Amino acid sequence: MVDKKTGLKPKKVVSSKQEVASKKSKAVKKEEVIVELEAVEETAAGVSPTKPLAKAGRRSAKALKKAEELEAKETRKAAKAEVEAAPKKPTPKPRSRMQRAGKKYREVAKLIDKNKTYSLAEALELAVKTSAAAFDATVELHVNLGVDPKMADQNVRDTVTLPAGTGKKLLIAVFTEGEEIAKAKSAGADIAGDTELLAQLDKEEINFDVLITSPNLMARLGKYAKLLGPKGLMPNPKSGTITTDIGRAIKEAKAGRVEYRVDAAGIIHLGIGKVSFGAEKLSQNADAVLTSIRAAKPSSLKDIYIKSAYVTTTMGPSIKVAL
Repeated sequence: MVDKKTGLKPKKVVSSKQEVASKKSKAVKKEEVIVELEAVEETAAGVSPTKPLAKAGRRSAKALKKAEELEAKETRKAAKAEVEAAPKKPTPKPRSRMQRAGKKYREVAKLIDKNKTYSLAEALELAVKTSAAAFDATVELHVNLGVDPKMADQNVRDTVTLPAGTGKKLLIAVFTEGEEIAKAKSAGADIAGDTELLAQLDKEEINFDVLITSPNLMARLGKYAKLLGPKGLMPNPKSGTITTDIGRAIKEAKAGRVEYRVDAAGIIHLGIGKVSFGAEKLSQNADAVLTSIRAAKPSSLKDIYIKSAYVTTTMGPSIKVAL
């Protein structure tokens, strides 16, 4: 009908529900058109058209994704079960030290009876025979003491002069000044001086094996304690490297004076010569060391002092010694 006043047809009144329903129907039609176009394109490409996904239910995108994840999980479980069910390879037993050792070591080790305790002379003779090194190896003496190194009075430490020497050529440095420099050099010091020696220490250059000084100059070496201490080169009155008789200290160091000290486990490790010395000279050095160790027994110790002792060479087997 036409409005008499305006001459126009009145507009249709549409409710909100009708608008929503209209929009939904349009969206559905649009989606159906897209699905049909995709199906046409797949057919043209020679691919079988896929079924349109449902908005909900088993054919929905969410349900299909969940089903794929579940299937992948089951596949992983099955693979893991197969691996666990497979027979495992037996773990090989760890090889003993003798099995890991070289051919030469195994050959010379046959000369030693591990269940036997040898006398010192026999042990040193065997040590010379069982040296497997291609060079002139050092013969070592290891003594296990029944002391507690944490206690100050049981921290066994001393110096001893080896009658046959150490077999090493030591470079002796003397920190001294004035006329004493010439005296130190004439006594056999390889390096002697004050400012030149300190200049080398400032550069952290250490060209010596033993450092000797007098008590009045020790304060000037204090700032080098962190450099010399860890290397065992810091002068010490117990080791005889702080003394007023510089000449005597040099001669003793050249003659074969060595210092020993128990480690944290209460064991003394000390080289007593070279294989080339022979059993007789090595026996002299070993007797001197053991005499010094016995004399250094702490008065507070009531238990067994020397528990065990072993002789060995560099890269060679150990020999138990009866003391």
